Amino acid sequence: MGPLADLDLNDLRAGFEGKFWPQTVALKQALPLLSASGSVTFITAGSSGAAYPGTAGLAAINGALDAMVPVLAVELAPRRVNAVSPGVIDTPWWDTFAAPARDAVFARFAAQAPVGRIGQASDIADAVRFLIENTFTTGNILKVDGGARLRP
Repeated sequence: MGPLADLDLNDLRAGFEGKFWPQTVALKQALPLLSASGSVTFITAGSSGAAYPGTAGLAAINGALDAMVPVLAVELAPRRVNAVSPGVIDTPWWDTFAAPARDAVFARFAAQAPVGRIGQASDIADAVRFLIENTFTTGNILKVDGGARLRP
């Protein structure tokens, strides 16, 4: 994270190595074993469609995953390919932030979201389960952000 002018490109590369490539490699390796009725669900992030200053790197990583979803849904059919795009979720990812900074971010996003709270890991698990179990859903990116994207 950070403004592009200050972004260490090695950090950006590490971000791709830590999120984009593991999901892509896992899918490629699973393809020979994935049944015709199988389902693939990527985890991206709301940063791919947001315009928050300092998140261009996150947007690029998650946007790359988002861009693959509709293409792979057609390419791998009849298998289903979808993604869950979380908003701000209370996970250990935030543990690198000092507690006051993290709490301030959580409060700001909770106030912005129409549901009035930040997400929990269980919210994302429920969304993944939906996409796996719903056999008539493919090529979609399910936004699970409490509606935060609806307000500027």
